[in-house]
Amino acid sequence: MNILVTGGAGFIGSHLCERLVASGHRVVCLDNFHSFYDPQIKRTNLAGIIDHPDFRLVEGDVRDINDLDKCFSEHEIGLIVHLAAMAGVRPSILEPELYAEVNIMGTHKVLLACQQHGVKRLVSASSSSVYGSKQGGAFRENDDLGKPESPYAETKRAGEVLAQLWQRELGISVVCLRFFTVYGPRQRPDLAIHKFASLLYGGKPLPVFGDGSTCRDYTYIDDTIDGVMGAVEYVQTHSGYAVFNLGEARPVQLLDMIYELEAASGRQAALQWHPLQPGDVPYTCADLTRSRAELNYDPKWTFREGLRSFIRWFEDTRQT
Repeated sequence: MNILVTGGAGFIGSHLCERLVASGHRVVCLDNFHSFYDPQIKRTNLAGIIDHPDFRLVEGDVRDINDLDKCFSEHEIGLIVHLAAMAGVRPSILEPELYAEVNIMGTHKVLLACQQHGVKRLVSASSSSVYGSKQGGAFRENDDLGKPESPYAETKRAGEVLAQLWQRELGISVVCLRFFTVYGPRQRPDLAIHKFASLLYGGKPLPVFGDGSTCRDYTYIDDTIDGVMGAVEYVQTHSGYAVFNLGEARPVQLLDMIYELEAASGRQAALQWHPLQPGDVPYTCADLTRSRAELNYDPKWTFREGLRSFIRWFEDTRQT
């Protein structure tokens, strides 16, 4: 089956494309190589798969229905994994209109393409940010969602609402996946672990916002891809609309993350303290009951193991 992966040259997308091809699928990757970070990083992400006979790269934008039509007209797409988005809480506060245009209207265009080309199966990326600001406990998919703390969170909630609406209208099968702070090799350079590693190896202080007690449910990339693959299988055998968390269910405090980063790198960090920033939430933690039962999702990586894997990749690829 031909699977379209939007945003397929990014951190999560490139890992997913590799796994899908290795599993016997034919993959069409649509990516616009946006300058949010160096586009060459994305091209490097695809270096190991770009010449594979079951992989095709289409350079285009999900906001452009003609680019989507090109993918569908030249390839018999049977399923879409929609990852393309503007990411990041803090940048969304500076450019809310761009985030709405890409994340909401881009998702609308993908759903429109599903209608026009008769595609009945869609897996769409959402985010733990839709839960808003919670203080503790595990986040369940059927929880009442708090108010969005950033334009990014607002757009990801809107994407879920759009997907659910179109599922009802078109009678297609849709799964939305709420990702929880994914990390590992190829992680985007703006995300905390990668950013902190770059500062640490550059001999610069690490900015700590708040008192260091904020917690994130860091999720290793291989576990996340296992969950996406489970969703790809699920959407082929189930009808309707479903939402699943993909996390580790083991929140890590910010200061503990820095300690593990120091241990993995063998370097001592200098800290630079700052007030909490707008859009930050104090805590995330995924309840995995539904994902385990219906996607056979079983995350295996401890944070310590995953961070050491990231550091090995970082040292191997770091430009000195």
